[in-house]
Amino acid sequence: MLHESGYTATGIKDVVDAAEVPKGSFYNHFESKEAFGKEVVDLYFNNGLVELRALLGNSSIPPLERLQNYFGERIRDFQAVGYMRGCMLGNLSLEIADQSASIRGRLAVHFRTWSGLFAECIAEAQTTGAISNQLPAALLAQFLLNSWEGALLRMRVEKSDVPLKEFTEVIFGSLLV
Repeated sequence: MLHESGYTATGIKDVVDAAEVPKGSFYNHFESKEAFGKEVVDLYFNNGLVELRALLGNSSIPPLERLQNYFGERIRDFQAVGYMRGCMLGNLSLEIADQSASIRGRLAVHFRTWSGLFAECIAEAQTTGAISNQLPAALLAQFLLNSWEGALLRMRVEKSDVPLKEFTEVIFGSLLV
C-alpha cells in the first residue's frame, strides 16, 4: 500500500482493514505510523537484498556483466508493470525524508548497503581491467545509484523506459568503460 499509494495517502485504517485486524492490534505491534513505516522500509529492502546479493555477488559472471544484468532485469520489471511505482526507497525519500528522521535514517542505511554492493562489483571490474575509469569504486557506485533513482523518477513521469535506457547507455557506454 505504501509503495502504491505513498506514505501520506496510506492511513492506519487502510492498513488494518487490508490486514482484516482491529485497529488496536496495529498499536500492539507498532507504537506509531512512523514505526510501521520504518518496518516497511526494512522489509522492502531486505526482501530484495537476497536477490541483489545473489546477482551482484555471482562470481561465475564477470562483474560488469552482473551490473548490466541487474539493470536489465529491473528495466524489464518496470516495463512489465507499465512504468508504475518505481523504487519505494526513492519514493519515500521524496515524500517523507524531510519529516521523519527515523525513516530517513533507515533509508540512508539501505542506500549505503545498495551502493556498497555496486561498489564491490565496480572495484572487481576495475581490478580485472573491465572498467578503466579509476575514480574510486565507492564514488562511481554512489553516482550509479543516484542516477538510477533519478531515471526512475523520470520513467514514472514519462511512462516510458527511455530514461532507463538512456541511463544504461551513459553508464555502460561511457562511465563504466
